[in-house]
Amino acid sequence: MENPRDSVLQILSLLTLALVGTAVVWVGSTRLEDAAANLAGAYGVPSVVHGAVIAAVGSSTPELVSVLLAATRGEFELGVGAIVGSAVFNLLVIPGIAVVIGDGIETNRDLVYKESLFYMLAVATLLLTFSLAVIYYPVEPANGLISGDVTRGLALVPIVLYVLYVFTQYLDASESETLADEGVDLVRSWVVFLVGLVLIVVGVEALVRAAVGLGDAFGTPAFLWGMTIVAAGSSLPDAFVSIAASQSGRPTVSIANVLGSNTFDLLVAIPAGVVVAGSLQITFDHVVPMMAFLVVATVVFFTISRTKMYLSRREGWLLLVLYGGFVTWLVAESVGLTRLLPT
Repeated sequence: MENPRDSVLQILSLLTLALVGTAVVWVGSTRLEDAAANLAGAYGVPSVVHGAVIAAVGSSTPELVSVLLAATRGEFELGVGAIVGSAVFNLLVIPGIAVVIGDGIETNRDLVYKESLFYMLAVATLLLTFSLAVIYYPVEPANGLISGDVTRGLALVPIVLYVLYVFTQYLDASESETLADEGVDLVRSWVVFLVGLVLIVVGVEALVRAAVGLGDAFGTPAFLWGMTIVAAGSSLPDAFVSIAASQSGRPTVSIANVLGSNTFDLLVAIPAGVVVAGSLQITFDHVVPMMAFLVVATVVFFTISRTKMYLSRREGWLLLVLYGGFVTWLVAESVGLTRLLPT
């Protein structure tokens, strides 16, 4: 029988590993984001496209790496959980904090009717992809759970949709009259970008190890810890970029980064793990509750973003309270109080 003291020490060491990994991700993401901003200025990219594509892809690198590492470890659902948890964090916590510590954020029709609607289409497309996997590539049920294989062919569906998204952003950029900043050192910016990327890989590897270890220690599915530990750690870059943009008077970049980051995570990061591995198994009983809460968060965010085209402080608190409910649910799942996510 394992000594309780050893169990406590193991859990503390795993939590320490998660904190160290988060710190490394933070440093790497800061470097990467600074370089991405310089590169966007050097190439004359307009603010909305900068937030929705360049800043979003840059700050989503931790999520992409988490899926790839989880897939290579045979823990694909951990990566999916990290993406869903990160998407919920981005939608509820980042705008919520930015509004609560500020004076509110104005939205506009481009953000609400293009970015938000395209993001909701991304949520529906990913859920459809998982449904097609269960229908056309079913796997012998384990513990009575419905499972299916997500193949490379199915993974291309969301990727093609993201290509369409980038194309629409390209059209917006081509119509923009934003001037390029010729004072940017391109070589240095690209070097800093790559250094930040390496640090992110190292930090996310620590987060994934911690999530797998905590799952084993508590006897709970690893994806539950992916939705909390990995998601929160990998979402810090998004929080840093968006809150900083909001506080510096660029709320458009802040909200566009949140929506663009989530769109990239759902349409590219998750399918990327499938493309690398060839095919990966998904348990539909686990996916449905996770995606259901993401849909709820998406509907709430869209509704308050559209109302008067303004996010008020009261609405910011509503987002934070809703995220508190999400975390409470995950804790209840971890200790066995609820069983919406069957093991």
